[in-house]
Amino acid sequence: MSQHPQHDDPDQLRYLRLLSQSFPTRQAAFTEIINLEAILNLPKGTEHFLSDVHGEYEAFEHILNNCSGVIRERVDALFAGELDAAERADLCTLIYYPRQKLRQLHARQTLDGNWYEAQLLMLVRLARTLSGLYTRSKVRRAMPVDYAYIIDELLHASAAGETSRHEYHVQIIRSIVGTGAADHFIRSLAALIKRLAVDHLHLIGDVFDRGAHADKIMDRLMEYHSLDIQWGNHDICWMGAAAGSQACIAAVVRTNVRYRSFDMLERAYGISLRNLALFAERTYRPDGGISPMEKAISVILFKVEGQLILRHPDFDMTSRLLLGQMDLAGGTVHVGGRDLPLSSTDFPTVDPERPYELSAEEGDVLAELEQAFSQSERLRRHVGFLYERGSVYQVSNGNLLFHGCIPLEADGTFSTVICEGYPYSGRGFMDFCDRIARRAWNVGDQMALDWMWYLWCGKHSPLSGRVVKTFERSFVKDRSSWAEPQDPYFTATRLGAVCEEILEEFGLDDEHSHIINGHKPVKAIDGESPIKGEGRLLVIDGGFCEAYHKTTGIAGYTLISADDGMRIKAHLPFMGVDAALGDNADILSESTTIEREVPHLKIKDTDTGDDIRTQIADLRALLDAYRCGTLKERS
Repeated sequence: MSQHPQHDDPDQLRYLRLLSQSFPTRQAAFTEIINLEAILNLPKGTEHFLSDVHGEYEAFEHILNNCSGVIRERVDALFAGELDAAERADLCTLIYYPRQKLRQLHARQTLDGNWYEAQLLMLVRLARTLSGLYTRSKVRRAMPVDYAYIIDELLHASAAGETSRHEYHVQIIRSIVGTGAADHFIRSLAALIKRLAVDHLHLIGDVFDRGAHADKIMDRLMEYHSLDIQWGNHDICWMGAAAGSQACIAAVVRTNVRYRSFDMLERAYGISLRNLALFAERTYRPDGGISPMEKAISVILFKVEGQLILRHPDFDMTSRLLLGQMDLAGGTVHVGGRDLPLSSTDFPTVDPERPYELSAEEGDVLAELEQAFSQSERLRRHVGFLYERGSVYQVSNGNLLFHGCIPLEADGTFSTVICEGYPYSGRGFMDFCDRIARRAWNVGDQMALDWMWYLWCGKHSPLSGRVVKTFERSFVKDRSSWAEPQDPYFTATRLGAVCEEILEEFGLDDEHSHIINGHKPVKAIDGESPIKGEGRLLVIDGGFCEAYHKTTGIAGYTLISADDGMRIKAHLPFMGVDAALGDNADILSESTTIEREVPHLKIKDTDTGDDIRTQIADLRALLDAYRCGTLKERS
């Protein structure tokens, strides 16, 4: 019998031969093992969790620049005994907005060699502190190429030799200033500091919605060093529109028309609304508090939604077929068992006999919009990135991440949903939703496109989790009909036991595991806590969107998971870049500790640690193959 049965496995041997191409000798293999085992004992990387940014680019950009307040914390800790509060704030602003701050200081003619030398030395000290969390090779990869050698020299002096090399470092700094490269070097150091302060970003849904610049947020995310995205209901609607769903296209256009964020469509993505506007002006009159343009796209939306619902009786959404329930002569609509007054009876394109049939002009308008969405290269790049980095849910370092909910029944059990003829629930349903969303983008069949609309607002959509009352909010006067019943998930998960059952469904049974989601704004102004489910559920929608500030009383949350534990930061509203540059105005944040880790977590305690241990096992198998002669070393 062979002493090395794994070497008799053809698949294993084929894999080891491939691995030997990267590690052709025993020395190369055990050198890598030593390196990987050392990495396992580094501190766990810092993760930041954000959600529901809703197109609020300026506030989102500042959160990335100040690393959710972590930069200020680091500056205060490192320089509290040397700099006063104003000087520390100046240094923070320089890190957040180096280009703009330097331009401002040049205009004031307040810069000289001493200022540059002092700022550069402080930035180097801060970068050196942060770099201690990573391997030297990872820090080097994060450095700007132009200055990698110089920054490496400045950052990695040994603690014992730091004093003796101080003059050497000072001379490097003076040479940088003397050659006129100081501004560029400051920008490079500021970028490195921000890069090292956050190892990975989790964005838990809704990049898109009513905010004016989701496109700029997408550009920023595409440059970010390490992130994943869990799709939100607004994201999936844009994704469906880009994939070709007429219902999603109409929903996206209606949202942008309703909130007058025309730039998002027309300037950012080149999608013209001119023909829609002309058709609306010819067809509708302004009444009921709704513009002709919004009324026109709303009617188109309800018609294509109606066609979709009729195609899919298993969606169980016939209660949303409300165009056919209108009595225009009586000025009412039958909804929820009641006849309620309409805010308008001006519906010239709605045929009572065929209420969900588009008029010829409506069909032309929708066809033009569909073509414009499909031909927007920038939108397709952004949506392609959402598919590349995104998913319906993610399991990461013992936590379960998703935007909205896991559909539940009133008793807390998983809802069963019929999907293409098969019943799914819990994790199986979430996996189906992920697959069908990708099929909509890659194949574009009508069934998959219809599911994209369902994921936007369907009865059991895990991204929405509520009955969406778009019709009532558009055309019904009685506001009691506007209430949107929520999935039982949102009440059932007040119990820690229900949260634990959900976590177990996804293979998570550790006492430190959490569900992390957004979607439902936390009303901190009323004393509501983002920590729910007896500590097992963390809801991090704090209202980034300005429209929600009065509801939440804050302007967003960041959940921070670091080697020393987990905490959540509540942010106050951002006053703008001009205020940051002129007055050092920052997003102020209050921090609440959720868990402390004693001893501190290391990489070996994370998913990355599991991957590294697998790599080590493979390398040990390769070493064994070299030693026993199964594979031959190559010099």
